[in-house]
Amino acid sequence: MPISREQAEALIQEQLINTIQQDTPKSSVFMGMARKLPNMTSKQTRMPVLDMLPMAYWVNGDMGFKQTSEQAWDNVYLTAAELAVIVPIPEAVLDDASFDILGEVQPRVVEAIGQRVDSAVIFGINRPSDWDLDIISRARQAGNNVSVASNPDYYDLIMGENGVISKVEEDGYMATGVISGMGMRAKLRGLKTEYGQPIFKTDMQGSTQYALDGAPMYFPDNGSFDNSVCQMIVGDFKRAVYAIRQDITVKILDQGVIQNPTTKEIVYNLAQQDMIALRVVFRMGWALPNPATRIDEDRVGCPFAYLEPATAVTTRAVTFTVTDNAEMPKAIGGVVVEMNGARLKTNASGIAVFNLRAGTYTAKIKKKGFSTVTETVVVSGAAVSKEITLIAND
Repeated sequence: MPISREQAEALIQEQLINTIQQDTPKSSVFMGMARKLPNMTSKQTRMPVLDMLPMAYWVNGDMGFKQTSEQAWDNVYLTAAELAVIVPIPEAVLDDASFDILGEVQPRVVEAIGQRVDSAVIFGINRPSDWDLDIISRARQAGNNVSVASNPDYYDLIMGENGVISKVEEDGYMATGVISGMGMRAKLRGLKTEYGQPIFKTDMQGSTQYALDGAPMYFPDNGSFDNSVCQMIVGDFKRAVYAIRQDITVKILDQGVIQNPTTKEIVYNLAQQDMIALRVVFRMGWALPNPATRIDEDRVGCPFAYLEPATAVTTRAVTFTVTDNAEMPKAIGGVVVEMNGARLKTNASGIAVFNLRAGTYTAKIKKKGFSTVTETVVVSGAAVSKEITLIAND
């Protein structure tokens, strides 16, 4: 009888491939498209933004009086939020490993930071409480969301009147970039005329240059794009700014304890358990200043628009009704209601309506000649109504 493989298994050596099969680490798409400001020197950076534009008037006759005008500025703040992670590793594992574990972990942690930045800034996922509303929410408040019917014509939804590019242009901006999920590539390649001729791609052999009306397209592959929220985001990305307070910092710890953040229970004692921990920290802030322009003097527009999925994300109406403090209260029109960076103005009935996803928000209600009111708004499973009374300044 020959010696079987099972009988000689202890003598058979396994070959170990000296490379790990993996894709290359991905970086933040937003940080590659937005405008980078100088590094922050403190937790919060103030940016003056044009809030009111001056006007010019015709003068009637040789002796006519010249009218006056004014200009005003507002403040937009960048607040640094911290991203951090600790990766504990037993020293025995490091000693016995055939690969440089720390060298493999570090780029993946950096990739995770980029993914978290994109998710928070673009979609509002795990958005730090100090940050303004995400790009999707800002576009929604400006009415720059385009719904999709049962049999959508993607050419019209993107390029046509009232399409996503048109929404950006109507607010006075030019689209400089497009972000979309991978599935949009096939939708674009499949666009055809009424005669069956392809619109987006003319052949099947050459590589496709993905761009819309001159704006390059990007397809994030770092896991940040949420297809359940939108199919495509179009906008003037240079209008969004960010600044770094602390660049990605890596530190190797060999002493100390690691606690469970929820139970406060000690999970690891590095010195006692012969472990090390890779600690990575990154701090940054971002803003969408949205200054006053001749097209959008009230600053209620948005340089971004998005294409909704077939089933739009559920939002709740948050209605502000603003009156004065007179004995017989009267509605006040033209009141600025600012909700974490998104601005609306009340109509003649003193009403402004936001459409927000579940979460906690801070609203500032202000108008020249009245005291500013700050309100906390909690959105959950139902619409929210806020009755606001503004007190006139003496």
